[in-house]
Amino acid sequence: MADLGIAVEVEGRVLTLTNLDKVLFPATGTTKRELCRYYTQIAPTMLPHLKDRPVTFRRAPDGTGGKAFFQKHRPPGSPAWVPTIDVDPSGPAGRSRRGGPDATRGNGAERIPFAAVDSLPALLWAANLAAIELHVPMWRVDRRMVPKPPDLMVFDLDPGPRATMLDCCEVALLVRDELGGDGLTVLPKTSGSKGLQLYVAIGDRPAIDSLHYARELARHLERLHPATVVSNMRRDLRTGKVLIDWSQNHPAKTTVAPYSLRVRPEPSVSTPVVWDEVAAALRSGDTGLLSFTPDDVLDRVRAQGDLFQPLAG
Repeated sequence: MADLGIAVEVEGRVLTLTNLDKVLFPATGTTKRELCRYYTQIAPTMLPHLKDRPVTFRRAPDGTGGKAFFQKHRPPGSPAWVPTIDVDPSGPAGRSRRGGPDATRGNGAERIPFAAVDSLPALLWAANLAAIELHVPMWRVDRRMVPKPPDLMVFDLDPGPRATMLDCCEVALLVRDELGGDGLTVLPKTSGSKGLQLYVAIGDRPAIDSLHYARELARHLERLHPATVVSNMRRDLRTGKVLIDWSQNHPAKTTVAPYSLRVRPEPSVSTPVVWDEVAAALRSGDTGLLSFTPDDVLDRVRAQGDLFQPLAG
């Protein structure tokens, strides 16, 4: 029998939630109901990190054991109250405008209509689509929906074969110290998967070319630590090393948002942490210290607030 769903009113918006008992995370039996509950509870903390950024979804309608896919285009049939950000594929190098559900053409390039997840109803709507992951670029749009220059710089630390999260911790400390020497403050978060991601707010440093800066820093650390660090994304070069993925700063690239769940057998969250936790994991050899469930994250936010608040919109 077809699931007709249940209608709920959230902040004046009516949504129909469907298949709430469907298991999305097979390792733990976690259902879509629990996914929706987590995103509802984390919304006040997460939404500022999505504000004014076009969102790419990674959806898993049949659960994380089935096929998952990335979706940039605003899904057909989206509610009219979910805002659209039409973006040139080149990001801030192009232009953006508010628009409808279909891609339009401007300056000879096809624009992509992204959803803007700007409210609890929009976040819950995305969760109901089994949009387990939410990815955003390092730039925002202004009030006219025109992309602004990047306000964040990110270093995605990805362990290659035979490397681990502990190797990522070691490299993260190297990156932090290099950036600190340039007067930049670095905030770490787990990827929710295998590695770490390091963020720098550059909104007040417009002279920084984040893509060039990140690439040169990665190459510099590769020269200093060739047995540990690699800056080239060729897979045959990555065994036993940590890739410093500087390319995430390209305007067309996105990174998983703070507090997003990940498409994995068990529910894990991309979680802001403090540097003492990174050092403690490295010192103890316990990668479990940097692995967080949705309940862990909600407890952390209640106790510590948003550790990424300096980056929030």
